[in-house]
Amino acid sequence: MRHGSGGWSTDPNAVERWRPRQVNGTRYGSVDRRAAGGEDPWLSMIGALTAAVLLTAWWLIRHPVFTALVASTVWLYAEYGPAAVAAHHLILSALLAGWFFIHRSSFHKLVTNHLRTRWRAWWIYRRRWQPAMVLSGLAAVFERAEYIPKIRRIHCDTHADHLQVVMLSGQAVEDYERSADALAHTFGALWCRVRVDRPGRIWLDFAHHDPLTTIVPALPVPETPDLAALPLGSREDGSVWTLTLTGTHVLVAGATNAGKGSVVWSLLRALGPLIRDGSVQAWVIDPKGGMEMAPGWPLYTRFACQDYAAMADLLEDAETLLRERANRLRGITRQHIPTPADPLVLVVIDEIAALTAYLPDRDLRRRIAGSLGVLLSQGRAVGVHVVAAVQDPRKDTLPMRDLFPTRIALRLVEADQVDLVLGHGARDRGAVCDRIPVTQPGAGYVLLDGLREPVRIRAAQATDTDIHDLTRRYPAPASVERTSDAEIAAAIQDWTT
Repeated sequence: MRHGSGGWSTDPNAVERWRPRQVNGTRYGSVDRRAAGGEDPWLSMIGALTAAVLLTAWWLIRHPVFTALVASTVWLYAEYGPAAVAAHHLILSALLAGWFFIHRSSFHKLVTNHLRTRWRAWWIYRRRWQPAMVLSGLAAVFERAEYIPKIRRIHCDTHADHLQVVMLSGQAVEDYERSADALAHTFGALWCRVRVDRPGRIWLDFAHHDPLTTIVPALPVPETPDLAALPLGSREDGSVWTLTLTGTHVLVAGATNAGKGSVVWSLLRALGPLIRDGSVQAWVIDPKGGMEMAPGWPLYTRFACQDYAAMADLLEDAETLLRERANRLRGITRQHIPTPADPLVLVVIDEIAALTAYLPDRDLRRRIAGSLGVLLSQGRAVGVHVVAAVQDPRKDTLPMRDLFPTRIALRLVEADQVDLVLGHGARDRGAVCDRIPVTQPGAGYVLLDGLREPVRIRAAQATDTDIHDLTRRYPAPASVERTSDAEIAAAIQDWTT
């Protein structure tokens, strides 16, 4: 840097002031206060006043409603006096009240959430942001200056606060995921979840209210089910949680009383009209003697709940159907389309570990494992889908766990089990299944297509009354030959009628 007459400055601070920085954050101050010395106080004051004026002007431009309200109030007071100002504000208040009572959803979205965002952005986040970043290890020091991640945008709704943050150069999403618990406690949130927005930017979601604490009642049965979007429950944001069945198998993992039955029964409810017209056949296995699945017997084409040999036969018959369809559809289509003449076969297994790990008969276990391997690896394209529930998702319990493309994790006993179900790093990304309360059956996490982060959901709860109504309105066609364990078929028929 040229300094004086023909000389070069040797002051390192002078060089530092001219060196470009690429930190992508907000410079909060100098770590070495002595480096900031030597500046003219008058120049500093003029610069601060200029910055304040420019920032105020920019703030007024970005908030046209507030600017227009203040300007109109000043103009009315100057021209017509305080009575005009009072009348003006009274009319505005009446219009806002009418808007609130006529269309509350849009009022909350455009007014209430906006005011909530402004208040919480200042009171909760911006005041505490710098110390939170430093104490959680997300700030950085570069050339004796402290930099913190920059809040680019804040949006608050009824359930959560969403902060768009520009990460510092050299930071990764995993740095924020490791600090998520600390940030949640710092800002008084129930939990903090990290979402990737685009390279260099993330969203921090701070939940301050849990909308899934209450039971989700059984959803209405859709008149025309869509296999690509079957409604099963509610998502954390209040929208309907839908499941894509086309081209996939589904694994539901959860501890005892975690609500696995809620997921399975919600799926059967969503498929009701297709079961009634024969486009979907339910082949059901309940190794627990039918305690969970027997009430839905009128919906099923095949049902096995006591005889393990019958369960093995059912799976082998599904394998035979798979091979027959593959030979018939080869060169015609790559994806089976269900019709009453050629239905989708849904193989439902309530506790799959009873067949793959706990079955004492080695020959039956080998037959079942062989058929399951074929169904899970080849069944999706030909319309033979497997939906299985399991309590223990470890490899030695369920060797073919990775063959389920769609996996739903409900309440689990251990933190390590989360990654076993949803994939490596899922718990760090927010799927804290081991923290789900026992009082929230059906609550869990899923991975949706196109999203890196798990989505929190809760399956609808089907009561005995809902199941009886489902079997009465949507039984399998009478023309279809139905089979079940011979010794209990009559008892089930009497009970359901």
